[in-house]
Order: sequence, then structure tokens, then C-alpha cells
Amino acid sequence: MENKECEFNLLDEPWIRVMKGDGSIDEVSLMTVFEQAHLYTDLAGELATQNVAVLRLLLAVLHTVFSRVDEHEEDVPIEDTDTALSRWDALWNAKCFPIEPIQHYLDTQHEKFWLFHPERPFGQALSAAKGTEYSAAKLIGELSESSNKTRLFPPRTGKDKTEVSYAEAARWLLYVNGYDDTSAKPKGKNLPSPGAGWLGKLGLITAKGKTLFETMMLNLVLLKDDYEPWEPNVPAWELTKTREGERIEITIPDNPAALLTLQSRRLLLERNNHKVTGYRLLGGDFFSRENAFKEKMTVWKPIREKGKATGKFQPKRHDPSKQMWRDFASIVEQNDEKHLPGIVTWINQLQQAKSLDKHRMICFSIASVQYGDKDFFVTDEFSDSLTFYVELLTEAGETWRNLALQEIERCDHIADIIGRLARDLVKSAGGDEGDTASYHAKEEFYHRLDIPFRRWLSTLDPSQNIEERNKLQSQWLTHVWKTAVALGEELIENAGTAAFIGRIVTEKIKGKEVANHYCAPEVYNKFSYYLKESLK
Repeated sequence: MENKECEFNLLDEPWIRVMKGDGSIDEVSLMTVFEQAHLYTDLAGELATQNVAVLRLLLAVLHTVFSRVDEHEEDVPIEDTDTALSRWDALWNAKCFPIEPIQHYLDTQHEKFWLFHPERPFGQALSAAKGTEYSAAKLIGELSESSNKTRLFPPRTGKDKTEVSYAEAARWLLYVNGYDDTSAKPKGKNLPSPGAGWLGKLGLITAKGKTLFETMMLNLVLLKDDYEPWEPNVPAWELTKTREGERIEITIPDNPAALLTLQSRRLLLERNNHKVTGYRLLGGDFFSRENAFKEKMTVWKPIREKGKATGKFQPKRHDPSKQMWRDFASIVEQNDEKHLPGIVTWINQLQQAKSLDKHRMICFSIASVQYGDKDFFVTDEFSDSLTFYVELLTEAGETWRNLALQEIERCDHIADIIGRLARDLVKSAGGDEGDTASYHAKEEFYHRLDIPFRRWLSTLDPSQNIEERNKLQSQWLTHVWKTAVALGEELIENAGTAAFIGRIVTEKIKGKEVANHYCAPEVYNKFSYYLKESLK
């Protein structure tokens, strides 16, 4: 018979994977993470999305502690803008966390951090015992394998996918709570759909530092977008009673700690012989995504009605087929059609307060879980990052920021020109897969520009003068020209004899049938003309 005693306290037991300065990976307790965050370079879990889920837990602790006391553990709650910024500065300039306030707080919460507890298991709900039953293979985010859909080439086999250690289960517990799909059926009647887990609905974006300490600090958003302090922080483990109800629609939490520990799912781990063998699950808390700006770790897209912007926004999931730099506008532009991610607004606030060196490079990282039809199952996971001078985000960096946006727009235009060349070459040869050829040609163009653009973006320093700016732009245009020409010539060389001979193609243009002649030399001449025009 399974025992019901308390087991595996997350404050004491090692379960968080971190990367050390020499590149090696260690597994440490929650308390150790805070004690040595300045010695680690990053979190090092199984997936980048899992790292975000763990990071949000760490941030919830920091928000709770340092919204109530200062670095000296003096009882000084954050009640105004100046206190928030001075509190952040003191922590940042110390280059490591003051352990006493964190240790004292977590000691008072020790009973709440048992992974297995007869009354309040961490991050779980006893009501989930009646929920959908899943195996450990579904808990493991690398697999996400249900009992009726076995992975053809699973990254784990045998016992590695039927049971996991308590430490690993703790990481996946946070992951499933944030990214669970919609496959679980409700046990109650006439209940609303909560959709995917909250993190799965987002276009996740975080700021990255040189150390884990810096990463946590950069994402410790102590002020709202309007520079006002948050409502008092109350993480999920401080609630007097765990919410047990199934699929409950709530208002979005008004404080970071509550939002960062949102229980998107009611979960209950199952154990046997000190291993987790599966879990039970019910739908949990959810709320409207519309203008949910209290969430700081997402990019946004406008909500449209009849093709027109409404002034409202919702989280924008990342497109796995697009490199992060191609969506640079979503990160740095704010207008009627775009809303800045909260973490970017926060970095701007730190810049304006001179809390960050304007010559500092900033790295933003994205992570995303991809779902199948109606978010019913997980299909993939991906991540990306982008580094540039933090001053690009400020008013002083506007000219340089616009330069980057202009060149990305130019790349998109040239990609269309290359795609048209590939499509027209297929027509010239008598084929009917022009759209496929166009897509692959455009993707190849972006692939060839990927690393060069990232390097070029990292050289855009707003402290440089106009002559240096023009030189950088000229160098980039030369590279784009050479890349496009080389790819265009390759497409011509691989087009085949039939494409050079060409053919007449009858097409509908503006409702009328028109006969056009396509051949490789002619379509390449058009390509060359439009390419030159785009580079003027």
C-alpha cells in the first residue's frame, strides 16, 4: 500500500538543473539556486520551455520576498515607484542575492513545498484524484506520449519513460501545469474549455543575462507598465486553501507572484517505490487573453474585427518557421497595430532610470510549445534568441532601431522576389509545384541571412555617428545583394533544359485569361531588375 507521508521537500532536495561556468550541469535545491545564482550561467532543464516554467517559480519567490522587505530584511514594502527602482538597483549592484531575507521567508513556508503531502502537495490538488489518468510518458515533456498515441521514435524507452525520479517529476509538474494540451476530458457537466495551459497560449519571451542571477533580476518586473507598484504579492502556496474546483474561470491575477504560480491544471502525481509513475489531471484556472497585459513574458498581436484593428490585443504565439529576428517588430515597436512585451517595457524603465548601462548588450529569448489540431496534442518545441544593444529600445536608439526594421522589411521583399523566381522557373519547365518551390527558395534565403543578420544587428550601436551608421548599412546591403544573386543563379542552374526552352502558360489575371511566355532567361532578367530596385 502506498504510504501517505511527506516526501521530497523542494527547498532542501536537489531538483533544479543548472549550468555552471565550466559548462557542466548540476542538480540543486531551490534554496541553493538563490545562494549560488551568480555562479551559474543558466537553467539547464530538459527543454527551454521547462526552464521558463522553473524560472517563473523562482521569480514568484523573489517577487514575494522583495516586495515586502529590502535587501537588509527591513520591513519596507514597495508602495511607490522610487522604492521599487531603488530596491532593484540595490539587488542588481550587489551582483548576488542577499540570502537572509530569502532564507527566512522560505523557512516560514517549508511545509508548503513538499512534493508529496497528505493535505497540500506542492503545485497539486487532491481533487485531481478523480481526473484523467496519465502515465509518466505523458508527464515527460520530451515525450508527451499518451496511452493511445505512441511516439514512433521516442527519445526514451523502457523504464526511462515509465517512471521518473522525484526531482525530474518536480520539473515536469511545473511544465505540464504551464503547457498542458486540451486532450483531458472534463469530469463535470457543461464546463467551459480552459484551452491549453497558460504558458502554452503565450508567445513567451524572457530577458537573458550573463549569469542566472542576472537573468532572474532582468525578469524581476517590480513595476507595472504605468510605473505604478503591483498589488501585494500572494503566490499560490500562500493561499489559505488550495482551489480544487474543475475548470474555473477567474479574473487575471493582479500581482506577479499569483500569475507566475497560476494553477492552469489540477494535478496529482502518483508514486511507487520512490518513483513517479504517472499522474491525474483536471482542468484548472483560466481567464480571458484579451488585453491580459499583467502577463510580462509574451509578445502580442492586435485583435481585428472585419479586418480592422480594435485597439485590443492578445498573446501572439511564435511561428516555428520564422527566425526570431524576422519578427523583431513585435519586440521593439509600439503603435496601434503593435504592443510591446511587458519585459521590454520593463527594460526600458530600467534604462530610463539609468539602472542599466546604455552600452550593455541585451539578449531576449523566446520559447514555444507547438500543438496539433485545436491544441489537442503537442507536436514540437522550439526556442531562439537575439542579442543587441539595449539602447536600441530607447528614444535615443530610435534611428538605429528603424534601420534594423527597414532592413528586415527589405529582406522580406527580396525573399518574395526570390520566391517569384523559383515559382516562375517551375512554370517555365511545365511543372505545377510552383508554390512549394517558392516557399523553399524563400526559406533558403532567410537561412543564409540568419547568422549574418544576427551579427550585423549586434553591431548597431546608437553611440556611433551617422557616417558609421551609413557604413554598416552599406555593408549589409552588399551582403544581401551577394546572397540573393548567388541563390538566384543556383535556381537558374538547377532549373533544367525544359525551363530554358520555356512554354506558354494561360493564366487568369484580374478575371481575364492571359497567355504568358515563361523561360529561364526571361524570368531571371525580371528577377535581376526587381532585385536592383529593391536595393536602391
